[in-house]
Amino acid sequence: MTTSRTSQAASITFKVTVPLKVIAIGDSIIYGYGDTLGGGWVERLRRQWMSPNSRGNILYNLGVRGDRTKNVLHRLEHEYSVRGELRHNYPDLIILSVGVNDSARLGRPKGKLFTVECEFQKDIETLLEVAQRLTQVVFVGMVPVDEAKMPFLDCLYYNHADQYRYKEITRQACQQRHVPYLDLFENWQNQGKDWITNRLSPDGLHPNIEGYQAILEAVSNWKPIQELR
Repeated sequence: MTTSRTSQAASITFKVTVPLKVIAIGDSIIYGYGDTLGGGWVERLRRQWMSPNSRGNILYNLGVRGDRTKNVLHRLEHEYSVRGELRHNYPDLIILSVGVNDSARLGRPKGKLFTVECEFQKDIETLLEVAQRLTQVVFVGMVPVDEAKMPFLDCLYYNHADQYRYKEITRQACQQRHVPYLDLFENWQNQGKDWITNRLSPDGLHPNIEGYQAILEAVSNWKPIQELR
């Protein structure tokens, strides 16, 4: 009863005879904030994996609202090690999704970045390296915000230009380490402004029910996740 892994390529291959143990860790997009129907894309995926025709893969949601990359880094190993089947095991896969909160500007549209770029790059690189020492890793990128709805909570300003820079730092760090990266920011931007607006909550930051369903479909059709079935 073993699991065979391939970690040096941009795709993931598993040969499984037992359910895989997967954790998804990150910010409110992992947590599923804004999805009053399905609980977010991670919860929707977990339910799919519980269906009778599934392998029964185990998926833990370790999303925390407001987390930046350094927060995820600090809690990564402790968080999964106290979860059920993972108490004495490593996960078979870590799904990371974080970074949008790092890109926020504080107090005004041109205010100080919540996490300056050089610090963010260091945090992302360290997070990827720590995660890769544990197991295989994939990264689900951020979605674009609705700039017209800013500020969020009357103090945080998000914009596409900053989001793009931070997602590119993340994408390139993943590419250098052969970590599959799902570029939701680019995918959503290609759909047009109206399409994006219709999939965001009134706060302009979090996906709504339709938005999380769109993320689920993108993740489910992504080769690294399809190979888990």
